[in-house]
Amino acid sequence: MNADYSTDIKFIKGVGEVRAKLFKKLEIETLYDLVHFYPRSYLDFTQCTSVSKLQVGQTACVRAILGCDVSEHIIRKNMVIYKTMAADETGIFYITIFNNKYLAQALKTGEEYFFMGKVILENGHLAMSSPLIEPYSELTAMKPVYSQTASLRSKTIEKVVSNGLLALRESREEDPIPDSVRKKYKLCHESYALNAIHFPKSQQDIEIAKNRLIFEELFLLQCGLLSMRQGKSEKTEMLLEKDFTKNFVASLPFTLTSAQQRTIDECVSDMKKCVPMNRLVQGDVGSGKTVVAAALIHSMVKNGYQCAMMAPTELLARQHCETLSKLLGNEIKTVLLTGAVTASVKNKIKNLLKSGEADVVVGTHALITEDVEFSSLGLVVTDEQHRFGVRQRGSLSEKGKSPHVLVMSATPIPRTLSLIIYGDLDISVIDELPRGRQKISTYAVDSSYKPRIYSFIKKHLDKGLQAYIVCPLVEEGENELTAAAKYAEELSENEFSGYNVGLLHGKMKPKDKKQVMEDFVSGKISLLVSTTVIEVGIDVPNAVLMVIENADMFGLSQLHQLRGRVGRGTEKSYCVLISDTKGETAKKRMDIMCKNNDGFLIADEDLRLRGPGDFFGSKQHGLPNLRIADLISDMVTLKNTQQAAKEIFKKDSSLSLSENKGLRKAVKRLFDKTASTILN
Repeated sequence: MNADYSTDIKFIKGVGEVRAKLFKKLEIETLYDLVHFYPRSYLDFTQCTSVSKLQVGQTACVRAILGCDVSEHIIRKNMVIYKTMAADETGIFYITIFNNKYLAQALKTGEEYFFMGKVILENGHLAMSSPLIEPYSELTAMKPVYSQTASLRSKTIEKVVSNGLLALRESREEDPIPDSVRKKYKLCHESYALNAIHFPKSQQDIEIAKNRLIFEELFLLQCGLLSMRQGKSEKTEMLLEKDFTKNFVASLPFTLTSAQQRTIDECVSDMKKCVPMNRLVQGDVGSGKTVVAAALIHSMVKNGYQCAMMAPTELLARQHCETLSKLLGNEIKTVLLTGAVTASVKNKIKNLLKSGEADVVVGTHALITEDVEFSSLGLVVTDEQHRFGVRQRGSLSEKGKSPHVLVMSATPIPRTLSLIIYGDLDISVIDELPRGRQKISTYAVDSSYKPRIYSFIKKHLDKGLQAYIVCPLVEEGENELTAAAKYAEELSENEFSGYNVGLLHGKMKPKDKKQVMEDFVSGKISLLVSTTVIEVGIDVPNAVLMVIENADMFGLSQLHQLRGRVGRGTEKSYCVLISDTKGETAKKRMDIMCKNNDGFLIADEDLRLRGPGDFFGSKQHGLPNLRIADLISDMVTLKNTQQAAKEIFKKDSSLSLSENKGLRKAVKRLFDKTASTILN
């Protein structure tokens, strides 16, 4: 058949309309998806044991000849067993097959097979019960095993993959890796790699194929990110002509840390260049990122430009708006635009932005709707960027003429992951906390300590201080509202019956959330029971105690974020992690939290323990999934692919040379479903 990578899976031999729907459940929609759906493991028939060396209890593979015809024995209704024997030059062993007439009839006396199974002793003879049986062939020396569904078995996938590879041989798909790169890094051709990864003849075949495919995956990702950066590197007339940050810093009632000042200097340096700034500012919880953003916003407004800051939640947007208003003063007009504001207020704000009367707008994704227009947008700031995705990062920027872009994240991201998620950005790290920030003492206990914990909370509430309790993660079938409301009700009626207990969860109406937070900030609520909606954005200096139930069910970085809600005032602060899980890994994770307050170190441990797949969901960061590469074990390859991509783009920034034709096509295909416009 005439096929290429874009060919619909239903047209591959052995698929059709019905089976195509089953393949789509495995996210296999095209020939490309099919041949890049790699085996999860292999059955290795190359390590065979002779019959004379078989040991009872071991799982072994024997290459032997079927010695006699298969006999059928009906034991009872719905139970038929088939018996036979096989032999090699060293001895014989017996085989029993249960209820598999098709397999029994397919076996031929005198033919050679692989038998793989557990060795047992049956009537004093060596035997295997229902072993895996494959006809002997050099091609089946190693058999692929695929992730499967109830209706789509590994064997079926294997046959379809074989047909897909055959169809691909007849196509004219160019190798995505240019010859110069492939030769420099000693990589095999793509066609060899795909055949070897699915149908290897040896372990060496697998290693050669994996080496090539891991490199290719990371290389295409790096090239895609460079293409995105290339599109943002066009010259612009918009420059920061005069730096007003010294005036701004002088007006602050506190002194900046050296890390904050360094970060501001790096950003100002970017903003004075002839290309737009694209910089990520990473800072641990409470490191003062908002002040850095305010300094840059102040300078941009003084230079005659508008600024926009986008946050992932209503709560965080509102807090940023209040903070910026205080830092920037009355002479700079700052407005708030979220989905919760009334239609009349929205229209008023939109008119102020379009006319240029509003200098700064803070909002949620409401900022990227089509009817929001700016007079002269010069700086875009996004907070907790990984919660938006690549597409949304560009949507707000498109409302100006190549504005500067500042991305802020309080989620410490391991350096390895930053290279992937923020590969199109320069990175600044605020690795210093402001003076006076409290170190939060953290303890991990089991639920038997609850009476003592409640007493500890009351002791602090009686002093006029406040506390959080993050309620247990919602169990399957139970919604967030039910879990949080039930927990808050139990506490207010029992252990904390004399105290004002508040409730906060994601299903509440924005105005109700706002009221609860205002009551907590003002002190009307002394104990706030919440879901993880408080993970980002709430700053209450009087809150000194954070208790997290079922702490083992959270990622370390998320625990660190939650813990960062306390320790924002002058009082000593605490975090108590409650976990009844006895596993060794869970214990290690809790120990890491108790011994460390460094978010970046915790993030590295989180990546090591959980792996990159769980650190951010792919839908959050908006980049293509990694099918075969691993950011921990493949770090050397990641660095090599970065270097290779930079060398390619130095010579051919648009990937228009004929030698890069396959690369250009592959990068565009990889990013088509997930990223904004690339390589047009």
